[in-house]
Amino acid sequence: MPDGYLLLRDLLPYKTALELSGYIWKIYERLDWHDHKIIGDQFITSVDSTGANIAEGYGRYHYLDRIKFYYNARGSALEAKHWTLLLYERKKVSREEYDYLIAQLNQLHFQLNSFIKACYPKK
Repeated sequence: MPDGYLLLRDLLPYKTALELSGYIWKIYERLDWHDHKIIGDQFITSVDSTGANIAEGYGRYHYLDRIKFYYNARGSALEAKHWTLLLYERKKVSREEYDYLIAQLNQLHFQLNSFIKACYPKK
């Protein structure tokens, strides 16, 4: 691997997305079958999709192609915020879990915006 090449696992938004996936999986596991079906599956999918889109975008060559996937990742992160709010309102997560998740998702959103902005000058 050439010197100076940044590995996917070293990208800050990707690392944040992976950490969130692990945290959210623990919440998902404790939900019952009905909650999995109604909200849990979409919740875990939205978070996992965030990391997957970052990875796919990072693997693309053209900057516009990359950015398209980073936008998709940002959309999935915002979707995860929606499911987090619903889980909290339906008393499936505690206030502490909700606050932590929203803070992490806000941080991920900021990281993705910065990452997208950094990609534009590379055209």
